[in-house]
Amino acid sequence: MLHIDVREFQEKLSARFIPWQRSWQFWVRVADIYSGYKVFQVRVNVEKNADRRQAMWEKQHELAADKIYNMCAELGGFFLKVAQIIGKPDLAPAAWVRRLVTLCDQAPATQYNVIKAVIEKELGQSIDELFERFDVNPLGSASIAQVHRARLKGEKSDVVVKVQHPGVQGLMMTDIRNLQAFALYMQKTDIKFDLYSVTKEIEKQIGYEFNFLREADAMDRIRRFLYENNKQSPVQVPRVIRGMVTRRVLLMEYIDGIPIMKLGDEIAKRGLNPSGKVAAAAKQNILKSLTLSYGQMILRSGFFHADPHPGNILISRGSEASAVALLDYGQVKDLPDALRLGYARLVLAIADNDPTGAVDSYRELGINILSKCPDEQKELLKLAQVMFDTKLPPGVTILQPFSEDSSIKKVAVQNFPEELFSVLRTVQLLRGLSVGLGINYSCAEQWRPIAEEALYRAGRLKGDISKPSVLCT
Repeated sequence: MLHIDVREFQEKLSARFIPWQRSWQFWVRVADIYSGYKVFQVRVNVEKNADRRQAMWEKQHELAADKIYNMCAELGGFFLKVAQIIGKPDLAPAAWVRRLVTLCDQAPATQYNVIKAVIEKELGQSIDELFERFDVNPLGSASIAQVHRARLKGEKSDVVVKVQHPGVQGLMMTDIRNLQAFALYMQKTDIKFDLYSVTKEIEKQIGYEFNFLREADAMDRIRRFLYENNKQSPVQVPRVIRGMVTRRVLLMEYIDGIPIMKLGDEIAKRGLNPSGKVAAAAKQNILKSLTLSYGQMILRSGFFHADPHPGNILISRGSEASAVALLDYGQVKDLPDALRLGYARLVLAIADNDPTGAVDSYRELGINILSKCPDEQKELLKLAQVMFDTKLPPGVTILQPFSEDSSIKKVAVQNFPEELFSVLRTVQLLRGLSVGLGINYSCAEQWRPIAEEALYRAGRLKGDISKPSVLCT
């Protein structure tokens, strides 16, 4: 009895100590990376030769990339999501991208005996009673859950079993609060953008991911919307196995496919040139289908899947006509109509290259600008393109928030609506996919007719929506 009491005491002590330990590790590492850049900025400004300065920057980025990689890999959990967000070719230095892109699917798997215990507790039956076959090795493991392929008793088709890692929620909330504190510091010192509101929305959205009942309802709702509003849904959405869903376990249909990150390898296996015309057309169709589904979800419905990172996208081998399957509905967003319609106006402004329309849309969306600068309207349109279009404005190849030429530096965003961050993040992830596929693609141009339709149905667009738009005033 004494032995059990001591063990329980040790477990409770460990549970209390781990969050403090993680916080300490985070701040030590972040302080090292941040101070390294600040010291480097002083040193590089002394160098007059442009080529030497560039070489110095590349070396500094490589040094920082190793430190960021080690932090994300060793702490895991929430920091794997951070790696997904910042490890994009247009958002981060090339050295960061090269290191962080390999972290997408490297969340450590929970041992099978633990997963088995979670499933049996949640579903009230043993694995042998539930399944004819259950693959012990997971198909993949992410920051919150891992997935296994299985087949239910008496069924002919396979299913995917999604199981939550035990104890992960408390650690991720600790990580997010540390990030919020760092965001507050950064927006007061270096980046003139409302980063804190962004991190608050991240906290809210990730909090939802721990309830698989909510995810199942979201998957059903989006599946119905896309399948009922199209002759053929632009993407496949897995079907939920009802009666087999709890807060920590979710069963859904299995979709046979390859991860979009391995598309080039698959094209080569079929004897095609990954850089040839046939491959380019296939990539174009994949991106078009995916982007169309998001335009419909965001602008027509307002309820959308908010996590299109490469690990959640499959190129299907199945019999359905749609080649793209969209997985993982833990992060979804339900936009209020006011924001949905305000964003529709911003889409039109971006598609039409209209600075005045962009300024009006900012005001309607509640994006408050603090500073004034020459050519302010031009900079505001440029910032809108950088934030909310997959095609970067002319002359911009990478986002550089620390650069004095950056629109974020020139136009300080004092207030950014939390609920709009999911749209921003979704567009940024779609841009990362377009860059990865080698396609310079504007979602705003594709979404223009959908935005016009949304505004027309709300009584805010005059005339025939097939013709150039005239906004109601």
